[in-house]
Amino acid sequence: MLISRVGLLHLLVVYLVWSSTYLAFKIGLLNGFEPFWMGATRFIPAALLLLLYARWRGRQVQPRRAIVGKLALSGTMLWLGGTGLILVATQYVPSGYVALMIATTPIWAAIVEGFLDRKQPSGLLVLGLLIGLLGILALNVPKLSTAAPTNLLAFALLLISPIMWASGTIYTQRSIASVEPVVVSGYQQLFGGLGFLLISIVLGEPWHTPTLLGWASNLYLIVFGSLIAYTSYILAVRLLPLSLVTTYAYVNPVIALLLGWAFLQEPLGVWTWIGAALVLVGVGLVFRSRMKPAVQPVL
Repeated sequence: MLISRVGLLHLLVVYLVWSSTYLAFKIGLLNGFEPFWMGATRFIPAALLLLLYARWRGRQVQPRRAIVGKLALSGTMLWLGGTGLILVATQYVPSGYVALMIATTPIWAAIVEGFLDRKQPSGLLVLGLLIGLLGILALNVPKLSTAAPTNLLAFALLLISPIMWASGTIYTQRSIASVEPVVVSGYQQLFGGLGFLLISIVLGEPWHTPTLLGWASNLYLIVFGSLIAYTSYILAVRLLPLSLVTTYAYVNPVIALLLGWAFLQEPLGVWTWIGAALVLVGVGLVFRSRMKPAVQPVL
């Protein structure tokens, strides 16, 4: 079977860009951004650009009234509940640790789907779930042993975040399948961005403090994270075998871990490597047991 070179190029974009978004989150937060203000200034412009692009391509961008509520709910779950919690947690823990915790998204997706479908899980799926959850425990041994409030908060948020993303993705697949994907993504990011803006106002976050580097990291997230990488992912799915595309779930957290170490000198301890190995093995077993499209991770 011939492998599309164009497809491989798009997959390389997904590997590199989605891996680097965790580093961009951290850089933005270290350079003056507050979490919800950062989310608002990323997702609202990205959403408007996606919808303008869809309109330019002749797509129907005005959703039916019955779909608007579903777009708002799924967008809130995905972006505000998923990425928003990542941004809050990233203030307190290394970006590589965040990426590894979010790599458990397919595991939580399998649990949510099993609950909704009320199907008996296979032995391979159960094994994957148990190994993945053991990996989460290993990742958190050093942090939970200190019992610092910020470590406990980050741990809790990074457990909830992939559950929210997995649930929002499953809801989108089952309830909004008839709408053009770019339009769905545009409206989901718009509703999520408006939620970020509302919470930022309520919390009284300062809007004038980001440095030039902070704004540059957010611009990177808008252009590369929300627009280019999303498009590359869709094209990679169309041009390559799904089993090849889903390897991003193994590659992204490892690259994110190395980027955090290289650029921010984030420590890589023995528990990090043990946890990373267990999480990735667990994710691999879950993929193999289901043989379905992977749930897209928190970017």
